[in-house]
Amino acid sequence: MNTIKEEFTVGLNLTQARLQYLSLFFLTVLLFTGCSQRTVTMQEMQKPVIVEPIKGLILEDVMQKAEKKYGQSARTRYEMYNAKISTLQNATTQIKLQEINNFFNKIPYVDDIKVWGETEYWATPLEFLAKAKGDCEDYVIAKYFSLVNLGIAYEKLYFTYVKSTQYTRPHMVLSYFETPHSIPLVLDSINYKIFSADKRSDLIPVYNYNGESLYHAQEKGQHGQKAKNRKTVDEKWQRLLDGIAMNKL
Repeated sequence: MNTIKEEFTVGLNLTQARLQYLSLFFLTVLLFTGCSQRTVTMQEMQKPVIVEPIKGLILEDVMQKAEKKYGQSARTRYEMYNAKISTLQNATTQIKLQEINNFFNKIPYVDDIKVWGETEYWATPLEFLAKAKGDCEDYVIAKYFSLVNLGIAYEKLYFTYVKSTQYTRPHMVLSYFETPHSIPLVLDSINYKIFSADKRSDLIPVYNYNGESLYHAQEKGQHGQKAKNRKTVDEKWQRLLDGIAMNKL
């Protein structure tokens, strides 16, 4: 009997030793595994979150410059523009067209000669917003570059010179072509609602231009033959691009 007890005691001690060893082993594994997981988690947390800047937003230094030159109201308009561009990032094309058209159409119409002291001046979008007044070309320019910054292909957007049956002066609208041969939508600063060109019987299209191409416009606003004499409009376009590049305001 004593022998059995002694063997049982020895066996129990060995079992306890093994359990202690196994417990120590599993604890070590858990510790190392846990540390490894925590390290990965911390590394993932420490990875910088890359946020792509929103294209076309007006920068703070430009706002400060405008505020100094034109006053607080100019800065407020710039901030409103940034807010509008930010909210339209994931909007549909139709909403982008409508919202940008409405945004700029709130600015009062004033002839170039009264604003800039010269005729046919193409203002940059920054100038247009800062001055808060301009003529038909200024509306078109601001809408065009805003929509391009919102991801609409420039090939679908054209400055369209038209003759208005309601006014004696020449007029310009922004035309949106879903396809090269479709009837465009007209974004106007006189009639604020967007219509297709065939619904605007008050406008007689003359030509379409977007910096890359100059076309004689057909009766319903569609593209016709390419125009050969484009020197004057190209020079205006280049001056405009230069002004935009230097944040002219």
